[in-house]
Amino acid sequence: QVQLVESGGGLVQAGGSLRLSCAASGRTFSSYVAGWFRQAPGKEREFVAAIRWSGGSTYYADSVKGRFTISKDNAKNTVYLQMNSLKPEDTAVYYCAAARGYTMTNNGANYDYWGQGTQVTVSS
Repeated sequence: QVQLVESGGGLVQAGGSLRLSCAASGRTFSSYVAGWFRQAPGKEREFVAAIRWSGGSTYYADSVKGRFTISKDNAKNTVYLQMNSLKPEDTAVYYCAAARGYTMTNNGANYDYWGQGTQVTVSS
């Protein structure tokens, strides 16, 4: 069993930055893919970014490519999402997720564990 706890959300002006953290406990991430998803009010959940824990390969949604960076800290068993040049349309609850195995995926149904979410609000 893996427990995921997100932190780092908040209110920021457009053009600003935030860094989200996702700390895992229960097991190490070593054989997992970690991902970030987001869900805005009235919209479906959407994929943001993923990272393969072994090797560090990354994968981004087109909407955040060049602005967001996903990274990891092996020692802390934590994955991060650095968000720069934030836009009002980035406003959402952001969720961390973990998928067993090594396949990079943007499909939320393939993820086995989810955090509780952290709110990100970008004002214009």
